[in-house]
Amino acid sequence: MAPQEWSDKRERQYEHVKESALDRGESEDTAEEIAARTVNKERARSGEAEEASKTSTEDMSSGERGGQRSHSGAQGRTKDQLYEEAKRKGVDGRSQMDKDELKDAVDD
Repeated sequence: MAPQEWSDKRERQYEHVKESALDRGESEDTAEEIAARTVNKERARSGEAEEASKTSTEDMSSGERGGQRSHSGAQGRTKDQLYEEAKRKGVDGRSQMDKDELKDAVDD
C-alpha cells in the first residue's frame, strides 16, 4: 500500500497507475512497484520529495515518456501498427508491403 505521507492526489495517481498495470497483465507486486516508482518520481519532479535524484528531476515526465514509447522505441511502431495506420489511410497494396515499405507509405 502507498505510504501515508502521500497527498490525496498522489494516492489517486498510485491507484490509477496500479490499476493500469494490472489491466496490462502485470502481477500485483509488479503493479505496486510500478505505481510507487511513478508516484515517487512525479513527487520528486514537483518538489514534494525531500530527496530527489538528478534523473528524477531532469528526465522527462512519466506521461511524456509513456506517450513516446507507444509509438517509438528501439524499432519504432510495429508492423501491425503501421499496417493499421495504412489501412486507415487507404494505402493500396499494403498487405504485400514489408515493415519499411509500410512506414514509408504512412509517413508520406
